Amino acid sequence: MDFNQSADENLFDRARIIGKPHTRIDGALKVTGTAPYAYERNDVVENHLVGYPLGASIAKGRITRMDASAARNAEGVAAVITALDIDELPRADSNVAKLFGGDIVEHYHQAIAVVVADTLEQARAATSLIEVEYEEMPGEFDLDDAWKRLQDRDVINEVGDVDAAFERAEVSIDETYHTASQSHAMMEPHASIADWCDGKHLTLWTSNQMIAWSKKALATTLELDEANIRLESPYIGGGFGGKLWLRADAVLAALGSRETGRPVKVALPRPLIFNNATHRSGTVQRLRIAANRDGRITAFDHSAISHTLPGGSGEDAVNQTRCFYAGENRRVAHHAIDMNLPEAADMRAPGEASGLAVLEIAMDEMAEKLGLDPVEFRILNDTQVNPEEPEKRFSDRHFVECLQKGAEAFGWSERNRTPGGRREGQWLIGQGMAGAYRGSPTLDSGARVSLNQGRLVVETDMTDIGTGSYTIIAQTAAETMGVELEDVEVRLGNSAYPKASGSGGQMGAASATAGVYAACLALQAEIGKRLGVDNARFEQGRVRAEGIDTPLAEVAGGDEIVGEDTLHFGDFKDKLEIGTFGAHFVEVAVHAYTGETRLRRTLSVCDAGRILNPVTARSQVIGGMTMAIGAALSESLSIDTARGFFPNHDLAGYEIAVHADIPEQEVIFLDTQDGASTPLKAKGVGELGICGGAAAVANAMYNATGIRLRDYPLTLDRMLDQLPAI
Repeated sequence: MDFNQSADENLFDRARIIGKPHTRIDGALKVTGTAPYAYERNDVVENHLVGYPLGASIAKGRITRMDASAARNAEGVAAVITALDIDELPRADSNVAKLFGGDIVEHYHQAIAVVVADTLEQARAATSLIEVEYEEMPGEFDLDDAWKRLQDRDVINEVGDVDAAFERAEVSIDETYHTASQSHAMMEPHASIADWCDGKHLTLWTSNQMIAWSKKALATTLELDEANIRLESPYIGGGFGGKLWLRADAVLAALGSRETGRPVKVALPRPLIFNNATHRSGTVQRLRIAANRDGRITAFDHSAISHTLPGGSGEDAVNQTRCFYAGENRRVAHHAIDMNLPEAADMRAPGEASGLAVLEIAMDEMAEKLGLDPVEFRILNDTQVNPEEPEKRFSDRHFVECLQKGAEAFGWSERNRTPGGRREGQWLIGQGMAGAYRGSPTLDSGARVSLNQGRLVVETDMTDIGTGSYTIIAQTAAETMGVELEDVEVRLGNSAYPKASGSGGQMGAASATAGVYAACLALQAEIGKRLGVDNARFEQGRVRAEGIDTPLAEVAGGDEIVGEDTLHFGDFKDKLEIGTFGAHFVEVAVHAYTGETRLRRTLSVCDAGRILNPVTARSQVIGGMTMAIGAALSESLSIDTARGFFPNHDLAGYEIAVHADIPEQEVIFLDTQDGASTPLKAKGVGELGICGGAAAVANAMYNATGIRLRDYPLTLDRMLDQLPAI
């Protein structure tokens, strides 16, 4: 099915099931511990072994010697495979870091061996017996030093005469900001069970967000025919972008299975999740804004650097600055610095999370210089076109409404207007806000829907990373076919099913539901053929047309009717700017003597097209906002700049926000409809919550204390010497 023009009025506008609140249909499985996660799939294989990885203890160099004899002779050990035993495995286009093989070490905790044994304890103990010697080489590990040395930024785009605009500017700011490196820190580790049969066929039960991408990468890396690989990932205990790509757990499990002839399971220990798998790069950003005295922005100049292994793209923190606010002169530049730290790659809202953490502080700083309210300043500089390409309009943008509705609901007009001017006992109270923007891409997606005695079964390789995919897909099928939600069974995360978008880039919900809609229409066409009608209506569990009113359960008799299709998104969307928008409002209390910051309440207002399920969508927004609060106040991968690794590589040393940190969160959806996005007029919302949230916290802290912090995380040590005298 082709989607070549904006959707007009259709069945989803009647919204019988779509758009209504439904608890997650997979929720009971998860809260009772019966959802089968990758490492727990003892139901799919028998007589399995357990693998345990060994990571390199240097950041750059080569392995000169490995002695695994003691490990091979240890109790319960079935096999030991070292990096020196095999050549470096081929890298798929999506893999920047090498996954295994060869003597070269590119980063700390690169996998250099795997021990396979009867039990986890035996495998882990034997791994410690492997002796490794290295030839260590000097590496680059300090982003601040790289920033100081860098002379030229890689200009992505420049419009107008930026330098002249700053010379003419009546008001301007020019500041430098830092964001920290961050880990996905998902609850479920990277884990896989591999069963490599007859040397040609591989089945992998894994935790992965993108089934089709990873199947292709496995075929490349293991030099297998893609047709001989099956991936299953029905439940994922968090990913946030860290499980988009093929990682070492899958490769090591597969190698172990090939070597032993038995199924092998491997989970990455938490330190290897931080150093072997991917993370969000820290950034250094310089942002200049020029404006007229009336508050209209005339120029942006935003440059940033981030780090990457050679071949990677780093964290592009300037992308949102290209189109979020008006301004006829603009220059954005990003430079990805090759460094020998573990691989930096996608983490929830890659680019925008870091870029808006800076841009939205700078917008507040500019508003203060102009003597304008931060909300009014943003409204004044709203745009309905992409400022770089004025002929390219936003398909549907309600950012101003987000700001206005949020300000009213939060009580913004009653806030303290003098930084440091409101105090309750020993606590300084402040309120802040920030804008939010995230693009809304879509990717062709397919599904298969079968009807048997009135029950629908939906199959697609789309995944559910805790986002509610099972539920909104069931809602889509039920709405389209005119049945109840309990009449739909959804099967996800299997490479034997039709290819969908997968979960990532805030495109999964919009793309996958559109693919299910296309498959349902194909099923309707098959049913119509059976009944000899062209324009049947599917409602209340019945098929209705002129002279026909038949229960859906009776259409097929004892047979199964199947419809399968893929929704192909047309290039008409290339002429439009399709995005999601929001406004975050935050209240904090900062202890006047210690600098401890406590969150008091948050409000997020979101413009993200039709909200398919307000329950699951709200969960996504508050989850994103919680991650933004962590990024603002505590999350930072410390870097040992002498040895090139992250020493706080566990959930004790890497401090994420927890329930006790988050007292009150409110979400308001505008529930707009963007017909250019998909036939359902929906857009993604899973990453919008993190965009701008950190800056809202920073701005609230400034309002509370009068201390402007520009380096994340905003820890108390950064302001202790500036707090009021006791």
